[in-house]
Amino acid sequence: MTNTTKDRGHWGSRLGFILAATGSAVGLGNIWKFPYITGEYGGGIFVLVYLACIAVVGIPVLIAEVIIGRATQRSPVGAFREMPDPAPKWAWIGWLGVVAGFIILSFYSVVAGWALHYTFLSISGGFSGLDSEAIGSMFGEVYASANTNLLWHAVVMVTTVGVVIGGVAKGIETAVKFLMPALLVLMLVMFIDALFQPGFSEAAKFIFMPRGGPSAEGFIEALGHGFFTLSLGMGAMLTYGSYLRTDDDIPTASFIIGILDTFVALSACMIIFPIIFTFDMEPSAGAGLVFKSIPIALHQMTGGRLLSVVFFALLFFAALSSAISLLEVVVSSAIDRFDWDRKFAALVVGGAIFLFGIPSALSGSGGFFGESWAEIFFGKTFFDSFDWLTSAVLLPLGGFVIAVFTGWVMPDDVRRAEFCRGSRFASQYGIWLFFIRWVTPVAMFVVLLFTVGIIPKSVLTGQ
Repeated sequence: MTNTTKDRGHWGSRLGFILAATGSAVGLGNIWKFPYITGEYGGGIFVLVYLACIAVVGIPVLIAEVIIGRATQRSPVGAFREMPDPAPKWAWIGWLGVVAGFIILSFYSVVAGWALHYTFLSISGGFSGLDSEAIGSMFGEVYASANTNLLWHAVVMVTTVGVVIGGVAKGIETAVKFLMPALLVLMLVMFIDALFQPGFSEAAKFIFMPRGGPSAEGFIEALGHGFFTLSLGMGAMLTYGSYLRTDDDIPTASFIIGILDTFVALSACMIIFPIIFTFDMEPSAGAGLVFKSIPIALHQMTGGRLLSVVFFALLFFAALSSAISLLEVVVSSAIDRFDWDRKFAALVVGGAIFLFGIPSALSGSGGFFGESWAEIFFGKTFFDSFDWLTSAVLLPLGGFVIAVFTGWVMPDDVRRAEFCRGSRFASQYGIWLFFIRWVTPVAMFVVLLFTVGIIPKSVLTGQ
């Protein structure tokens, strides 16, 4: 392997790492997906299970990824080559993360483009004069528009490439120092408005008061999403960890990241559900909750146009911060593996991801890349196929093997030194090791078996 350090750099501060890693974790999964699956699986009981999954599965793997990154100062592929034998035999884990990041960004940028398009519509008054039915059907029109999807897909990718070209401290860290505070300010604006909605108290009860027992299927969903929302299994946290300085406290930083990510997810629920309950909408509306139900509700509110701008700008900022980390995974791997210049690597990789994302951008438009063609081969659109491949297969598999590698293969002196160095939680090393060896691998293996269908979901539902 080529030893390349000139283009890698380090975070300017531990705060920079925390903001960047939190930005990677905070994305569409928090503001788009978490509220709608919370609605689908009954509110409070699902939230309770989700919090437990973050604590016992998500954070231990987060610590493990950061430890591997800092110990080797390499991207996912190079990290496993740097460790003593037999670690190089596990280099395929790194490639798994790179492939996952590449594929995810190819369709994730399309969803980020939807958020950007809705921001533009809100600013330009695109919802003005439309009734609820017209606003609700607008998303279907956007999904089917090839030109709209390609345009915003390109804008998102160009913006993401531009940030990554700037490097670790001057590009990524500078961007997230704006994006994360801006995201939190926008969330605060929306939360204050939600606080005065008639449906706020009903929403709070729905989210925070467990009712009944958790369904087995909801438990699997909570476990899988708790893993996905922290950007684990795709090499993002490992890559960001490789830019840490040797005296940074990994466990403490990981706990802060997990807490901030969870805070944003719960805050998104406290923004969206008061609006849903105020206007007597269905909390279990599924994936259309953000792009269909919310625009309809905001259109009926006083100051709804401004709130719509704020909400969709919030959604785009969250998506962009995650897109940056996904691109950095692949770019840093190219820098480490091929000794490429950062600018060249970002342009080549970004261009390749844009081209690979075209089928996802055109999935709703018909024709060669549309539903009719893709479903012949995959049974799903390109967009849905790539989404399923990454979320149901690559990420759970990546999480499982990272836990196994860190717990059983990684040299104990390296693992212990990275966990304990400068950490106020050094005395908890044994507890973390127990979870990463026994609890996390078993949990992720079970999720993998269910999501790929080896164990049918009928086992959970009893049907």
